[in-house]
Amino acid sequence: MSAFPMELLKKWLGHPEDIYNLLRFKMGGYRAVMPRIDPDSLGRGLRTCYRYLNQTSRSFAAVIQALDGELRHAVCIFYLVLRALDTIEDDMTISLDVKVPMLHEFHSYLYQPEWKYMESKEKDRQVLEDFPTISMEFRKLSKVYQDVISDICHKMGVGMAEFLEKKVDSQHEWDKYCHYVAGLVGIGLSRLFSASELEDPIVGQDTELANSMGLFLQKTNIIRDYLEDQLEGREFWPREVWSRYAKKLSDLAKPENIDMAVQCLNELITNALHHVPDVLTYLSRLKNQSVFNFCAIPQVMAIATLAACYNNKQVFRGVVKIRKGQAVTLMMDATNIQAVKAIMYQYVEEIYQKIPSTDPSSNKTQQVIASIRTMSLPGGPMASRHHYSPIYLSCAMLLAALSWQYLSTISKATEEYVQAGEN
Repeated sequence: MSAFPMELLKKWLGHPEDIYNLLRFKMGGYRAVMPRIDPDSLGRGLRTCYRYLNQTSRSFAAVIQALDGELRHAVCIFYLVLRALDTIEDDMTISLDVKVPMLHEFHSYLYQPEWKYMESKEKDRQVLEDFPTISMEFRKLSKVYQDVISDICHKMGVGMAEFLEKKVDSQHEWDKYCHYVAGLVGIGLSRLFSASELEDPIVGQDTELANSMGLFLQKTNIIRDYLEDQLEGREFWPREVWSRYAKKLSDLAKPENIDMAVQCLNELITNALHHVPDVLTYLSRLKNQSVFNFCAIPQVMAIATLAACYNNKQVFRGVVKIRKGQAVTLMMDATNIQAVKAIMYQYVEEIYQKIPSTDPSSNKTQQVIASIRTMSLPGGPMASRHHYSPIYLSCAMLLAALSWQYLSTISKATEEYVQAGEN
């Protein structure tokens, strides 16, 4: 056996539940959380929109298609409109004197049937070049959906323009930036859920909880992506925090600064964990299964990612990702509030066990974990999710020894679903 399959085998033997859930997922379990939509049931314009959705983000296409009824189409259009707006913001070939007015006015293009933009060099430029198809399907939506999408698009465009030439300095500005790029998405989605009547009005009205849903995901991505952003010349860590550990944010990647870098990392993770109680309260209000799955899966992926990043020097050396089998297990399990509470409990306990006594943020980390524990004390069958009988473990190990190559294929096949927690 070559070195690669031996490493693969060793990884799976350490996590036999990954094997079981990868098999369960591949053999049809994914349909429970991500059923496919029949393209033949759609009109030409919607078919095009779902094709763009698949091209720009397969993972989001999968979870959006699992939503019930007309909400599915509203969220699809919402995603594509924001993807078009984001493509304008990301395109560095557009001068600021052109870009800023475009961001401010982008919401008005939804009501201009012929508007499109053909000058973008970005990889997702098709959503701008064929914006008339997207805006046409937008105008076919019920007015309650149109009003939400247009309003969020307007607020996000204004926020993006504000931060084009402005770095994130204070923790307050970090929250503000994350609100513009992710919190508003959470608020918009929540208003769409309530407008569809699949969820109670309070879900859309409580913007503070919805904002926290977005901030928890965005902060997780920003924390995890430190090195990638540095290599591409982007900085999203708040100066108020990192300046206590280094003269320049890029200095954290230097080997001689690794101890200070990890302390900075731990402080930011502690900051992000403060959103978890709001996340649990938000999820506890949801009634519709498809909406719950749609909302819960990214949140449990985020807590698992933070647990992997906490006190981890690898954040400054490469990419930290959760295992594919681990991600599939989370997707299969996170289908009710008690299961999600058990998952949150498991990962904050993992973080707690890694808190260094010398870490400057250790007291704050312990305090926020205590508040999360109070809300997510395990109870019921999901509390012991990873306790397996000896005979199961023996069978799993035998299966791993016999099937590493097949499971490697499964691992690749599930990647488009798993990336929901990585994007």
